[in-house]
Amino acid sequence: MIVNNLSLCYQNKLILAPMVRVGTLPMRLLALDYGADIVYCEELIDLKMLQCKRVVNEVLSTVDFVAPDDRVVFRTCEKEQNRVVFQMGTSDAERALAVARLVENDVAGIDVNMGCPKEYSTKGGMGAALLSDPDKIEKILSTLVRGTCRPVTCKIRILPSLEDTLSLVKRIERTGIAAIAVHGRKREERPQHPVSCEIIKAIAETLSIPVIANGGSHDHIQQHLDIENFRQATAASSVMLARAAMWNPSIFLKDGLRPLEEVMQKYIRYAVQYDNHYTNTKYCLCQMLRDQLESPQGRLLHAAQSSQEIWRAYPPQITPKMCLLEWCRREKLAQPVYETVQRPLDRLFCSIVTVAEQKYQSTLWDKSKKLAEQTAAIVCLRSQGLPEGRLGEESPSLHKRKRETPDQDPGGLRVQEPELPGELCKKPFVALESGEENPLEGR
Repeated sequence: MIVNNLSLCYQNKLILAPMVRVGTLPMRLLALDYGADIVYCEELIDLKMLQCKRVVNEVLSTVDFVAPDDRVVFRTCEKEQNRVVFQMGTSDAERALAVARLVENDVAGIDVNMGCPKEYSTKGGMGAALLSDPDKIEKILSTLVRGTCRPVTCKIRILPSLEDTLSLVKRIERTGIAAIAVHGRKREERPQHPVSCEIIKAIAETLSIPVIANGGSHDHIQQHLDIENFRQATAASSVMLARAAMWNPSIFLKDGLRPLEEVMQKYIRYAVQYDNHYTNTKYCLCQMLRDQLESPQGRLLHAAQSSQEIWRAYPPQITPKMCLLEWCRREKLAQPVYETVQRPLDRLFCSIVTVAEQKYQSTLWDKSKKLAEQTAAIVCLRSQGLPEGRLGEESPSLHKRKRETPDQDPGGLRVQEPELPGELCKKPFVALESGEENPLEGR
C-alpha cells in the first residue's frame, strides 16, 4: 500500500485525537465515516514498533505491523491511508526516524507525542517529559523532518508560563514541522481543570504553521456546532477531539449526533470486519456507554468475555458480504472480489463475486450497486451452505461448514427464493464454473 505523495493539509480540519486503546482501526474508520478529516492512531512506543514486521494481510486487506509474539501492534487499511497520522512515543531521534521509515509508506503523517502526562508515556523521557528538554525536542523533530517523506507534527501541552510556552513553540516551528497540536492544559492538569483557550489563541497568533486546538471536550464541546465555537475561541486552524469523539464518534457529523446504539453497532461491524481483539472492542464500547453501563445491555457488555458475547449485547446488522468476508478470513482465503456493472438501458446493476477462483452471481439485476454485491455474496454463501446473516440464523461461527446434501452442486445452477426483504427476494441465483464466460463482459 503506497500513499499518494500529496502533503496532508492541517488547515480547517476536524481531527480524531490520539487515544490509547481507543484510536485503533475500527474507531478511526468510524470517525472518518462520520466526518472526521484526519485520524490519529493511539500512541505507539518506538521500541515496540522497531520489533515489528510489516505484513500485508491479504485476507483482511490490511497492512499489519506484527510483534514477535504475533500480536498486531498497528493495523491500517486503504480506506484511511491518505488521512491517518501515526503517533509515536519516543525520546530518541534515531529511533524515531527508524520508526517513521518503517511506517511512512502506509500512513499520511508522522506525529510525536510530547503532551501525554501518564506514566506509561513519560517513563524513559517520552510524552510530556520532553517538554522540559527543548534541545531533545528540536533534535527529534529536525531529524524526522529531514529524514521522512511524510509531514511531521507534534502534540504538546502548555508550560507554566505563557512566555515559556511561546518560546518553545517558536523553537518547534523552526524545525520545519507541518503543524502543532496544543492541548490547552499544563502537564499536571486533568480534564476537570479548565482548558486555556487564551494560551492556545496566543500560540495560534504567534505561529505561521497550523495550530490544532485540543482539550475542549469537557467544558466546550457537546455537539457538532460547539466545535466551530471552540475553534474561534482559540483562533486555531483546526480542532482535535478526544473524549467527545470517544463518547460518540458521530460528534463529527454536521447533521447532529446519531443514536448511541446505532453508533455502537456500526463500530462493532468494523471490529468484526477487521478482526479487532474483543478486549479492545469491549473497552471502546464501554467508553461510549459511560453512565449506561448499569443498564441490562451495559451489564451484558461489561461481562462479555468474547466477541460473540459482545454481539449478543449489541447485535450488529450482519450482512451477507460481512458473512462472506468473515468466512474467507477463517478459511485463509483471499478476500472476495466484486465486479459490478450498470446496464445503460435501465440503469440496473449486476455483480459477480470471485472467491477461491470461483465466480458467483445472480441472474437478475438490482437497483443499486450495494444490493447487487449483497446478492452475489448470498449466491456464494448458499453454494457453500453457509449462513447469510438473516435475523435468527445460526451464526457467526462461519468457519463451520454446513453439511451439503447429495444433490447440492456448488458450481451448478441455483433457483431459490431467499427470505430477505426488498430486492433480494425471489431471485434465481447462478454460480459460474471456473473458466466459464463472464456474463458481465460486453454489457
